[in-house]
Amino acid sequence: QPQLVESGGGLVQPGGSLTLSCAASGFNFRGFLMSWFRQAPGKERELVGSISVGGIIYNYARAVKGRFTISRDDAKNTVYLQMNSLKPDDTAVYFCKASTATDNYWGQGTQVTVSS
Repeated sequence: QPQLVESGGGLVQPGGSLTLSCAASGFNFRGFLMSWFRQAPGKERELVGSISVGGIIYNYARAVKGRFTISRDDAKNTVYLQMNSLKPDDTAVYFCKASTATDNYWGQGTQVTVSS
C-alpha cells in the first residue's frame, strides 16, 4: 500500500525556519518525481516545488524561490522541504506528492503556521 507521511510542521515566527519531511513506503520511491504543494485557507492547492528522479532537476514556485530548498534521500525514501525566511503568507497545509506518468500518491499534509 503506497503511503506518504509528512512531518515537521508547526508554529514559527516570521523570519524563522522549518524543515518538513515526507517519508514514503509501499512503492519504488527512487523512480518517482517528488513534489511539495501547499494549500492556504480559502485558496487552491499550489505547487511549491519539485525534485526529479535522481535529484538532478529542481523547480520552485516564484514565491518561494531562494528561500525554500527541496532535497531527497533515496536511501531513506524521504523527501525534504527546507524553508527559510518564512513569511505569514507561507501559512498553509503542506502536502507531498509522488508521481510518475501513471501513478500519483499524496500525503495527508502537515500544518505550517507563520505568526508572531
